[in-house]
Amino acid sequence: MSEAADAGSPAGGFPYKLIATDLDGTLLRSDESVSQRTRDALAAVTAAGAAHIVVTGRAVPYTRHILDGLGYNGLAVCAQGAQVYDAGEHRLLTAVTLDRQLAGVALAKIEAEVGPLFLAASRAGLDGEVMVGPGYAVTGALPSTPFTDASDLWAAPLNKIYIQHPELSDDELAEAARQAAGGFVTVAMAGEGIVELLPLGLSKATGLSLAARRLGLKAADTLAFGDMPNDIPMFAWAARGVAMANAHEELRTVADEVTSSNEEDGIAVVLERLLG
Repeated sequence: MSEAADAGSPAGGFPYKLIATDLDGTLLRSDESVSQRTRDALAAVTAAGAAHIVVTGRAVPYTRHILDGLGYNGLAVCAQGAQVYDAGEHRLLTAVTLDRQLAGVALAKIEAEVGPLFLAASRAGLDGEVMVGPGYAVTGALPSTPFTDASDLWAAPLNKIYIQHPELSDDELAEAARQAAGGFVTVAMAGEGIVELLPLGLSKATGLSLAARRLGLKAADTLAFGDMPNDIPMFAWAARGVAMANAHEELRTVADEVTSSNEEDGIAVVLERLLG
């Protein structure tokens, strides 16, 4: 699973030059592994000349170990599009940070509508940590650093802020946040318990378009796979968007196709069919 040497010349009749895959709930199974069938299908399309780009909401520090374990040497779009990362050279190519003043205004506006929020934040950079405040329920087993003083949240550049509410569902919180603060930040729902405030205008499509440009590719060349509402901009940008069977209903509604789940090799099912 690596970036193709000549992404501009797919062979064997494969109809796309770029395959963009989300990680959690899409490329990865629940145990964070990638099946051999999916590995083989991706290897076949890259052998046919297509490029594979991972596009994830995870920031680089929480993506790097997965890419290294897969032997992935291509480009990865991380932190909802804020980072374009060269996995082979272990370096950031582009990085966007959240305007902390605007984020503070956004949080105040959201809390004025829905009441106090539980907060966490992802710090920028190759080694940026996730800061977690009181009451925030961490999803999964990713490492985090607790904070109790609110000033710690703003002490260093950030990729994004995570918000949770004691009563509202993820969908309700995301919609309330958009209504209250959509003019100051982008609101994205990336998974269960994961509602994020991002730099205004940022999305996975932003980062993917930058990464594709580096490979000399464009939206018309791209087949995208995903499972959550934060993949909607990527689907809108790509020529074709494929949702997993386990995908959120918002994404399934806008997808061109729904494949099998991440546990049932949904990516491989589509790639094998296209390979003929």
